[in-house]
Amino acid sequence: MVVFLAAFNLSAQNFQFHYDFVREHPTLTFEMFKPDKYGNTFTFVDFDFNADAGISQTYFELARVLKTEKMPVGLHVEFNGGLGNGDFDGDGGLDGYTLNNAWIFGANYSKSNAVWGFSAYAGYKAFKDAGKANYQVTGTWYWNIIANKLTFIGFADLWSENGLSEKTIFLTEPQFWFHLNKSFSLGGEVEISNNFAGYDDFKVRPTVAIKWNI
Repeated sequence: MVVFLAAFNLSAQNFQFHYDFVREHPTLTFEMFKPDKYGNTFTFVDFDFNADAGISQTYFELARVLKTEKMPVGLHVEFNGGLGNGDFDGDGGLDGYTLNNAWIFGANYSKSNAVWGFSAYAGYKAFKDAGKANYQVTGTWYWNIIANKLTFIGFADLWSENGLSEKTIFLTEPQFWFHLNKSFSLGGEVEISNNFAGYDDFKVRPTVAIKWNI
């Protein structure tokens, strides 16, 4: 999973191809960020290729920030969801599943310039059939360490899935990109998580990647 920044000032879209050394599978990601006079729209979709049939899991996010120049903070609305398949019963066939769809409603604040920027939001997270109220806090950032050559970018999420009394989930994916030119970059990310994706402990998963800026 990767995230662009609501702090960027220009429209952008890209494809990323990552190889995960721990999970031993590639992931193809498409990202799009588009600002307008009423805020900005961000979306991305991940395709994991680690099944005999090809794509084993797809994860999707769509976020909209409503903000004008006179508003100190923006209104954040987001949808997350996905689906996948795998041989869970050992019969050699593929069994399908869906990821728990979620809506997030909150407030967003961002600040940026040509060298660095950040965006942060906090909101109520609504899961289907959730028995308790939940939340999510997210921060994204970028730092152009060397102009047009080296960029540090990433996000960090903290959220609950069964109220404040249950364990929380933490996920961050810092990325470094070396820009070969305006179209292509080489780099990778390190996924650092706790209580995430069915694992009840701390995990670190590095990748190597290439990015095509469209």
